[in-house]
Amino acid sequence: MRLTRILPAVAAALLLTATACDNSGSGGGGSATGLNPPDLKAPAKLGRTEGQVNLVAWAGYVEDGSDDPKVDWVTDFEKRTGCQVHAKVAASSDEMVKLMKTGDYDAVSASGDASLRLIASGDAAPVNTKLVPNYRDVFPDLKMQPWNSVKGKAYGIPHGRGANLLMYNTRKVKPAPTSWSAVFDDAAKYKGHVTAYDSPIYIADAALYLKATRPELKIKDPYALDRKQFDAAVDLLKKQNANIGEYWSDYLKEVSAFKSGDSVVGTTWQVIANLAADEGAKVKAVLPKEGSTGWSDTWMVSAKAKHPNCAYKWLDWIVSPKVNAQVAEYFGEAPANAKACAETADKNFCTTYHAADKAYWKRIAFWNTPIEQCLDGRTDVTCVPYAQWVRAWTEIKG
Repeated sequence: MRLTRILPAVAAALLLTATACDNSGSGGGGSATGLNPPDLKAPAKLGRTEGQVNLVAWAGYVEDGSDDPKVDWVTDFEKRTGCQVHAKVAASSDEMVKLMKTGDYDAVSASGDASLRLIASGDAAPVNTKLVPNYRDVFPDLKMQPWNSVKGKAYGIPHGRGANLLMYNTRKVKPAPTSWSAVFDDAAKYKGHVTAYDSPIYIADAALYLKATRPELKIKDPYALDRKQFDAAVDLLKKQNANIGEYWSDYLKEVSAFKSGDSVVGTTWQVIANLAADEGAKVKAVLPKEGSTGWSDTWMVSAKAKHPNCAYKWLDWIVSPKVNAQVAEYFGEAPANAKACAETADKNFCTTYHAADKAYWKRIAFWNTPIEQCLDGRTDVTCVPYAQWVRAWTEIKG
């Protein structure tokens, strides 16, 4: 099971020259605007399958039973399609982008911080969703979003999504927190026992909090920060640092810290909260009143795919109800296919992960790559690009 996500150290140069994307950070609809990717065409129809497909994926997304015989949705795909699956597990979005540029891979499970980079560079081709029958059952609020479409063209098939939540020890954190203030303005109450996600993208979490608590900053999108907004977020995180016990990127360490009491409040994912509770930790995870950041992954086809027909077969397979349910439960995220909820082993799974809760997802600002051209549409200022987020994160942690 993959429970770490590492964002790229440097944003793609092509995106740095692209114009703004229309992403309010609210999880709402609307494809990316302003980008001018190469004029690539999606296939009008499929041909004969080529006998294999080469995939780049996050760990836990392409399971063939080799790690656990009970976890296998690849073998049946190979039998049904004749397409042998060769998968490369990537450790970061940056690695995914580099691998896709080689032309050796047919499809990739890209997160929002990588998808627009692949589109802008011409490494990902538009997708003809009519050739992916199971696309019709994907939740509507995952279709044609800023991270998977440009100017009315779909560039991928949604895979799943998740939110970054606030977890707290129910015995030591009282009253029960309803705001991110528990880890920011009120963090001193739990000095040495606050935890936070260890990534430069966590700066967006601070920006999201400031969007609600300091309206004079006029933050619209936590991934589109001008210098004043960015400095305010960094200052908030430097103050928070004095109260941090540890930053986490390994889910096992966070589970252990909450079990031992070393951590009592901080950022988490629903699957981690579930694991911690199952192992005896007195914890609860909530979506604070300010909303939160999160991720949404998309299966994209390479513009240089050598096995495009098998790639399309894989896209349809991975988002089919039964398989999408399997991967969602194994990984710990909400499925993309609405019919997957009837296929989960845990019949409460989709309720726990808010799979069909449209109002819930409107409160999530899905990960994106900060670029100089402000993602909120402003043209009178320059926004701080991701490379500077990386440098600032090093300073924040000291």
